[in-house]
Amino acid sequence: MTMQPERTDKPPATAEPTVPAPSPVPDARAEGSPPAPALPHHTIKRTRISSTWAAITCFAVLLLLLLIFILQNSRSVDVSYFGAHGHLPLGVALLLSAVAGVLLIALPGSARIMQLRIIARRHRRDDTRQHLAARPADPASPGRGPGPTAS
Repeated sequence: MTMQPERTDKPPATAEPTVPAPSPVPDARAEGSPPAPALPHHTIKRTRISSTWAAITCFAVLLLLLLIFILQNSRSVDVSYFGAHGHLPLGVALLLSAVAGVLLIALPGSARIMQLRIIARRHRRDDTRQHLAARPADPASPGRGPGPTAS
């Protein structure tokens, strides 16, 4: 087995500096003119579709890993729950228990989110009422007293 030396971007210290070969195409710039401005750097913004694509890819990998887990843990186990008895593959029983745990966490979280939305809606409504009460009445605006009518 032979090892190849590492490549470096620097030439060896004993080598003479390299001079670029003359180009067969003449340079369009005149000597002494300022260099051409650099091209603008373009960035691509993240979009909803790209985020969705990344999420779908992650979920597909997760589902593949779950499938492998279930297939490798296919030994049947006895399951009893509130008097119900049954036989399930070990992987399925563990997956069902994990899903039940996620649901136990998701229910209070969803309730809290709904509670915060109700409070936010109430605050927006109160702020709108205070804003409308503080605004002086404009007699020329429609629906606020006599003004020019369209006939």
